[in-house]
Amino acid sequence: MLIERVLEKSKIYLMDHKVKDIVVGISLIGIELSNGSVGVSYMLRENLSAGCSIFTYGQEVIGKNAFEIANWALNGNDVLQKSIGIAVLCAASQSQDLIDSEDLHKPFGITFKETDRLGMIGYIKPVAKRLKSCVKDMYIFDKGISETGFFEKGSSIEILPMERQEVLLPTCDIVMISGTTMINGTIDHLLDICTNVREIVMLGSSTPMFPDAFLDTKVTVLAGSWWKIANKIEIFKSISMAGGISELGDYAIKKSVKVI
Repeated sequence: MLIERVLEKSKIYLMDHKVKDIVVGISLIGIELSNGSVGVSYMLRENLSAGCSIFTYGQEVIGKNAFEIANWALNGNDVLQKSIGIAVLCAASQSQDLIDSEDLHKPFGITFKETDRLGMIGYIKPVAKRLKSCVKDMYIFDKGISETGFFEKGSSIEILPMERQEVLLPTCDIVMISGTTMINGTIDHLLDICTNVREIVMLGSSTPMFPDAFLDTKVTVLAGSWWKIANKIEIFKSISMAGGISELGDYAIKKSVKVI
């Protein structure tokens, strides 16, 4: 499993640290490690169990070894535990020296052709808007939108039924895959069915930026976010008030890193 490879490569950056602070919002989760690094991951709230006082483990995370909690990304009992694990991994990734591959003329550091078919797993509006005119066809899938039926009115973007992934993804030249697929456990199957891709970009705040873990996979670019340590208070406050990624934009350090 891909998440096992990520945990293996991240261990050296986690073993000597503890979880210092945590915030769980309805859109995002924030983690601060004992070295001050901050990580943010998405909250798959549509998959949470109903009830009160059923997530008491959230209060027990502080002070625990960071690698122990990161392993929740693999063996967590629910999506909240898995999301917390991913947030820990994202925080730890900041200890690396990663070189950006993006420039003004090459989004995510890759070349898009007018003949390309682009698949997107997890609708990220700014990315879809930016790339739609760069390719011939764009196929967008989003499990949360498909299950809830909620989508912005008047949008020119079409969200396709999830069952069409099996047919359309094998035809794609480039696929953008949300880091949330590491949380819901779909990433390995998605990579399997992307049989003709030239590039696969994993993107979003839930992307664990450990390029060495993705060597010899179909993933060619990791496009996630690091967070300004000096703004930890503002980041956590926004998350606690149901803020999403757009509300955290001023505190983000966008990263696009080649897997080489």
